[in-house]
Amino acid sequence: MSQVKSKPLDAKMEKMGRDTRLGHIGSDPFDCHGFVNPPIVRGSTVLFPNAQTMATQNQAYTYGTHGTPTTTALGNAVNAMEGSAGTILVPSGLAAVTIPLLAFASAGDHVLIVDSLYGPTRRFADQMLKRLGVEVTYYAPDIGAAIEGLMRENTSIVFTESPGSNTFELQDIDAIAQIAHSRDAVVMMDNTWATPLFYRPLDHGVDISIHAATKYPAGHSDVLMGFVSANAATWERLDEAQTLLGTCVTSDDAYQVLRSLRSMGIRLDHHQKSALDIAHWLETQPAVAQVLHPGLESHPQHALFKRDFKGSSGLFSIVLKGGGLAEAHAFLDALQIFGLGYSWGGYESLAVHVSLADRTVTKGNYAGPLIRLQVGLENVEDLKDDLSCALTATKLG
Repeated sequence: MSQVKSKPLDAKMEKMGRDTRLGHIGSDPFDCHGFVNPPIVRGSTVLFPNAQTMATQNQAYTYGTHGTPTTTALGNAVNAMEGSAGTILVPSGLAAVTIPLLAFASAGDHVLIVDSLYGPTRRFADQMLKRLGVEVTYYAPDIGAAIEGLMRENTSIVFTESPGSNTFELQDIDAIAQIAHSRDAVVMMDNTWATPLFYRPLDHGVDISIHAATKYPAGHSDVLMGFVSANAATWERLDEAQTLLGTCVTSDDAYQVLRSLRSMGIRLDHHQKSALDIAHWLETQPAVAQVLHPGLESHPQHALFKRDFKGSSGLFSIVLKGGGLAEAHAFLDALQIFGLGYSWGGYESLAVHVSLADRTVTKGNYAGPLIRLQVGLENVEDLKDDLSCALTATKLG
């Protein structure tokens, strides 16, 4: 076994509130001499007490790549959040995408992938999966149960992401999962935007839940990591793939993320409140043609958001009212608080110009350039002032 199976929560703990649970999952102080936090166990070599134990590998830990008490603690915490049978910890969010795809796709298979996905996922599908003899079809995010028309006898995986990267279209995951399972396909979902605090994929029929822990779980823009959580039907195969590929994370990074989980709920509440406040304000700005945020009543799939999600995070996009690359750059270059960076989920606000050039099904018909915003933990009024100066610099509206 490479990582950790689900450790059931105490029945009393299961009934407690979100932040209470986050404060205690993945922690057993009296396994650690009473210390509140688990120790950082660094190591590669693990010793066995005798030859028989070594031959059978009948002990909790056998080698550093297969886990340490520190990574087990984090894995147990993620299982508690996800309601999963097991979780693997991997070195990045992209690895959290590629490892399950490699685990369940074989030469000659057909894979369905949503068109509005994370760009590096598309590059992996178009280059690595294609080279391995896997055919990929991209589908529109609003397809719902109509995905049945794209299923083939050899369709092995349906890969979803909701909301979609950069343009924030929602998918009816329940309907897609029902169709996929009727055809024996595995359903995967990149759930980085909502986190399991606002949406639990396995509760909606997803088999494999994917999360870039670099974002909200780590929360401080200083750790790269991914989580992949599986239901009982898919756990053993996912676990086997992680072992064969030899991917692992350091105990130092696992400790950092576990520590950050304790405050993730509080941080997400702040991200959500600030982002919604700014999104509503941006809808009133003359230079903004559209705000793409599922939590807004103006979003075309807001009813689906209300049905499935418990909340929203700090990431959304805006469409400028006309212009092109020059106006997008003028907007970005005028920002003082928002940094120009590709990641998100940390304490700091970020902005990036979005390109949809690689999409094949949903290129969209937007009035102007798309700018993706990550609303951090700074004061909202300061962020509004920064955005106001940037919008003025575009000379639009």
